Amino acid sequence: MIRKKKGKSGPIVEFLKTVLYALLLAGLIRTLLFQPFWIPSGSMKPTLLVGDFIFVNKFSYGYSKYSCPFSLCPIENRLFGKSPNRGDVVVFRHPVNGKDFVKRLIGLPGDKVEVRGGELIINNQNVKYEMLDDYVEEKNMQGPLNSIPRCKNSPVPLGSDCLKRRLTEELENGVSYSVLDIGSFFGDNTPEFTVPNDSYFFLGDNRDNSLDSRFGLSSGGVGFVKSKYLIGRVDRIIFSSAGKSMLFFWSWRSDRFFRSVS
Repeated sequence: MIRKKKGKSGPIVEFLKTVLYALLLAGLIRTLLFQPFWIPSGSMKPTLLVGDFIFVNKFSYGYSKYSCPFSLCPIENRLFGKSPNRGDVVVFRHPVNGKDFVKRLIGLPGDKVEVRGGELIINNQNVKYEMLDDYVEEKNMQGPLNSIPRCKNSPVPLGSDCLKRRLTEELENGVSYSVLDIGSFFGDNTPEFTVPNDSYFFLGDNRDNSLDSRFGLSSGGVGFVKSKYLIGRVDRIIFSSAGKSMLFFWSWRSDRFFRSVS
């Protein structure tokens, strides 16, 4: 009996196998380590702009219910990672509507957080501020939501410079970043919040344009966010599109490729 020799796979089959392996590897990396997000709103300006395409490090805090691949990890067991740090930019799952949010972590479990006159007070200590030049952007529709930025110099017509007051906010652990202010806003003065155990307090850097932990779930905010809803830390912007779609490569912002986030 003569056995026929198996022929080698043709170039098309080899190409398809390579593509399949690459897709499987990319899917594995995305599931276990990183997850991409596209920023649709301006609540984190100037740190994150509408159209920024970011990678979230899902391994930064260990695994939770919403970052664990295929629900293989116990929800209560956040192994391999470390606790979030004050000042981290974090993606988390909204506990009610299930949408993914990105905000800056301000309050840790047990902290007392208050906003007074638009400025932060953490554990009875006033946060340091330094005035910078105004933040300037064009007043026009932005991103797929066609959102129009609010301006401190309103009313101004479309196509004109939209100004916001910009300040450096420095936390007690040395983390500093820019925040924006438009003017009088109902979130500029809050009661003193005490962050519960296993929960966190978040704010948007664009303080007058962010529904965050200053507002309860019934008001459209996020309230205190439990650790099980954390997805991961934002480490880097991969690229950024100023157009309505990230596929509009001609609208990509050349100064934001692979920019680190702090």
